[in-house]
Amino acid sequence: MRVRPADPGAFSGAVAGVSFIGGVAGAMARSEHPYPRPGSTGAEIRRYFTQASRAPRISIAGQLVSAASLARFTASVTRLAGRAGPGSRALQAVAVTGGAIAVAGLAASAATAAALTTGRSEDPEHAVRLARRAFLAGGPIHGVGFGLLVGALGSAGLRTRELPRAVSLTALASVAPNLLGPLYLVAEPAGWFIPAGRFPGLIVAGIAGARLSRPAHLGLVGRRMRA
Repeated sequence: MRVRPADPGAFSGAVAGVSFIGGVAGAMARSEHPYPRPGSTGAEIRRYFTQASRAPRISIAGQLVSAASLARFTASVTRLAGRAGPGSRALQAVAVTGGAIAVAGLAASAATAAALTTGRSEDPEHAVRLARRAFLAGGPIHGVGFGLLVGALGSAGLRTRELPRAVSLTALASVAPNLLGPLYLVAEPAGWFIPAGRFPGLIVAGIAGARLSRPAHLGLVGRRMRA
């Protein structure tokens, strides 16, 4: 019987989800104004990001913590993919590529949103451009990378059997909506693909991260996968 050593850093998968969702929920709870949706005016955008409650900063902080946590979680997914047997190197490449895109997109979104809390949002047209950049980076672009990362997680989980089958299948099911998020650019209703892929993916990352952070007895199946 093979024992998988603990990967404490994998718990970053749970931190990524909690920080992102917590940041959004915290900002909504404290906000004096509704979050500006795509298509909002410059005045609406500035009103939200410069409000006295500083609620937007909660969401921005959550994004930054989530991005850092995803960077660490990518390393854990890559290690898991390396134990997936034939084709593991390709799966590792998908995990690294997806993680890099997801982290860069989320970090860029947070940085752009932070700029909106300053005097850079005084010009209405500039505020609209910044808000759009923040949405694209943290929405469709991040989603594509996140979809690749959770896809690698689900595939590696099934092949190694180190994750519950339901967790791996849910991870794979969240790939399509994440990858379809960019369709928002041609059809606004497609924007629903973004949360439809992100939130299940974050839940799966949390469960998988918690599980991979602990040692486990893998038995004969795990040993055959290594062969």
